[in-house]
This record gives sequence, C-alpha cells and structure tokens, in this order.
Amino acid sequence: MLDTLSTAFTLFATLDNALVLLLGVIIGTVVGAIPGMTTVMAVALVLPFTFSMQPVTGILLLLGVYKGGIYGGSITAILINTPGTVAASCTVLDGYPLAQRGEARRALDIALYSSCIADFISNLSLILFAGLLASFALKFGSAEFFTLIVFSLTIIAGVSGKQLLKGFAAACMGLLLATVGLDLIYGTNRFVFGQINLMSGFTFIPVLIGLFAVPEIINYFVSVETSREKSKLAGIGASLADLKQCLKTIVRGSVIGVVLGAIPGIGGAPAAFLSYSEARRNSKDPEKFGKGELEGVAAAESGNNGVAGATMIPLLALGIPGDIITAIILGAFMIHGLRPGPLMFEQNLSLIYAIFMGIMLSSLFLLIVGKISIRTISKIADIPRHLLFPVVLILCVFGTYAVNNTIYDVGIMFAMGLFGFGMLKLGIPAAPFLIAFILGPLFEDNFRQALLISKGDYGVFFSSGICLFFWAMTILSVGILIWQHTAGKKHD
Repeated sequence: MLDTLSTAFTLFATLDNALVLLLGVIIGTVVGAIPGMTTVMAVALVLPFTFSMQPVTGILLLLGVYKGGIYGGSITAILINTPGTVAASCTVLDGYPLAQRGEARRALDIALYSSCIADFISNLSLILFAGLLASFALKFGSAEFFTLIVFSLTIIAGVSGKQLLKGFAAACMGLLLATVGLDLIYGTNRFVFGQINLMSGFTFIPVLIGLFAVPEIINYFVSVETSREKSKLAGIGASLADLKQCLKTIVRGSVIGVVLGAIPGIGGAPAAFLSYSEARRNSKDPEKFGKGELEGVAAAESGNNGVAGATMIPLLALGIPGDIITAIILGAFMIHGLRPGPLMFEQNLSLIYAIFMGIMLSSLFLLIVGKISIRTISKIADIPRHLLFPVVLILCVFGTYAVNNTIYDVGIMFAMGLFGFGMLKLGIPAAPFLIAFILGPLFEDNFRQALLISKGDYGVFFSSGICLFFWAMTILSVGILIWQHTAGKKHD
C-alpha cells in the first residue's frame, strides 16, 4: 500500500497538475457564471485539449472545470436572478432576495463556503465509500427510481410555502410541459402540433433562463419603481456566526447530494431542491425561506455541490457515468486507454489515488478562486439596473442560442419569459414548475419501464426494501407537510 501511495504521489505532485487543476477551476467558475453556458458545455470544449496530456493531468483539468462550473452557476443566480447552471436554479429562491436586500456579498460568501464544504465531503465520500455507495446505486432499477422520484416530488410543497394550491398548479404545468416531444417508449409524437422543433421537447436552458431571468427584466422595465437602482447591494461578507448557523444545513445537504449523486442520472438540481426542502422543514422559522434566508442558499449550494464528487463513484467503481459530465470524463479515460471499473482498481490503483489527491486539492482551489473573485464579482450588483439588465438580456440570448445554435431556442426563452412574468404577477411560484419539469421525464419513463418489465404488475413498486423505504419516507413527508400546514392555519 505504501508503494502504491508513493507512486500515486509521484504521479500527482507535479507543477503541471497543480496549475492545470487551478486553471480548470477558474475556467469552470467563469463559464458557470455566464447564463446559458453550461458546465457540460465547458467540459466538452476543454476535452480536446486533454488528448496530448498525461492521463492524470487531463482528467484533473476536466474535474477542475466540473467543480468550478457547479459553484459558478450560483454567482449570477444570486446577483441577477439568472442561474448560470440548472443545478443553481434553487439558489435563486433566497440568493436573489438577499442581493436585493443589500446582502449580495454575504450570500456569495455562504454559497462559496457551502460549495467548498460540500465538495470536500463529497470527495471524502468518494475516497472512503466508493465501493459501498456504488454497490448501493447498482441496486436501483426502474421501480426504485420511480419511488425515489415520488419522494422527491414532495419537495414541491416544501418550496411553495403557504401557496400550496398555486404551487401544485405550477407543478402540473411543469409536468405537462415535460411531456412535449417524442415518447421514448413507443416513439410517438405528443403535443408537437406539427412543429418539427417540438419533437425533441423543450431544452432545460431556454426554459430555465426564460423562467427566472426574463421575467425579472420585464418586471423592471414595466414597473414605475426606480428607487431600487441605488441600493447598496454588495454589502459585507458572511461572518463566522453565519457559517455556524448554516453548518448543520450544509452537512445535511452534502449528505443528500452524496447519496443522490451516487445514483446515476439524478443530477444536482433534484439534490439541491431536496436539500432546500429538508432545510425548510427543519427550520424554526420556515416562512423566511424564499424571502432571503441564508440557510436556503446554504442548503441549495451544499446539495448541488455534494453531487460533484459522488458522481465519480459509479464511474470509477463500476464504469457507469453518474451524469452527462462524468460521461465526458469517461471518454477522457478511454482516450488514454483506461477503462474505469473494478479492474481499474486492480491494474491502475496508483492512478486512481493520484486522481483522489487532485480531487481533494480542487476543494482548496475552489475556495481560493471563489474568495478572490467575490470582491470583484459582488460589485456587479451595484451596477444600475437600467444598464445591467440589457447586458444580462444579451448574455441570456447568447447563452440560449449557444446550446443548440438555433433561433428556435431563443424564441422558447422569450415565450417562457412572458409565461414566467404572468406567473410572477399572479403570485404563482416558479420553483415547483421547474422541479416538476426536471423530474417529469424521469418520473414517467421509470414508471412505464417498471410496468413493462413486470408485465403490468403494479406490485413491482412494492417489491424491494428500497421501494418500501421511499414509500415510507413519502408518507412521512406528506404527513409532516399536512401537519405543518394545519398548524400554520390554526396559528393564523
């Protein structure tokens, strides 16, 4: 073992590896902060540059971009209500109200600390529990995925506050929008109305940007209020007391992110929303959530960053990518003649340990890059809105167009913007719509696949301990929500 560790340290401890990892974190943070420029896009664009590098160096560059991108998405989510990534869509719920209240710097600090702590816990989990968590993730079939998603959908009520009926209506609309396009089971068209572009359904990025960024821009220019322009939005940074207050929430969100990240296909957004919902339920004052609560930012960022290291667990232990980004990283392994999986732990253990060392260092680099950039970035919030919002709109159009290089997506963004503006004026929360839209395809596909495998036997959803566990958690979750709602009415 000592020989293996010594070889691994020799592979990792080079100036090239450290600089490349730092460069990756910087690139990821910058790209993640640009609306529409997804982390997936950044990792894919960087991949060709790794072909001529040593295997460890190339993979660390991709991992650095991955880590930085997930954090970078929170920057614009907090400052201009525009999530840089899908995983940061939960951060806007409390991050942007904090910025409007003059506490942007405080929110950015908590987002950074939560991201780094969650990233560290996720990386540690990868190193210590790769085999255990990967074997657990391997037990998930269609029925287990379906019950997990049913449990996850209970978070819709958790982010709706007192607007349960409006939240439920928004969720129904999100589920409906998710059904547009080709049916993946039978290949039939649904709700396309003869439009070829609709056959592929709605892409996340146009919907995401249209739902959060565009309504805020429209609302500003149609509003007669102008006093908010001169508010001091940068503010002061988070204190040690703020971090202590959020620490329990950060640890809980990290664990949720690790568990969900180890399950292939779940992703950072559901983990963030589930972490947020649990933080709200455990809060002494849940009504503060959605109005500028630091714990809300901490929960969202710890949830989505907790996924980052955990998605590597099924990749390294089983050769199964945990998400789209790790699928790209799998390609990088294969380009260098390496095949992740059980045999890799026997044949290239020193290389795996070298990657582990780099992964741990990435958490430190993320803290350094984030802390240095916050001072400059937080000043964006001080720019007058009549100057800032046109620039934001240009970035939104550019980012949306860059996803598929089509004007059609830009049209969808503006259509969703008008729809989101209507929701804003009617007091309908956008978060339940987005949650349902994200989870809708997984919900439907796993339900139908489970029934196809079981030949229509609904007992398949109660056939394993994992299914029964998630049903029990769903019942408990709904019971707590009903109790809280009833108690809140009595209190009112």
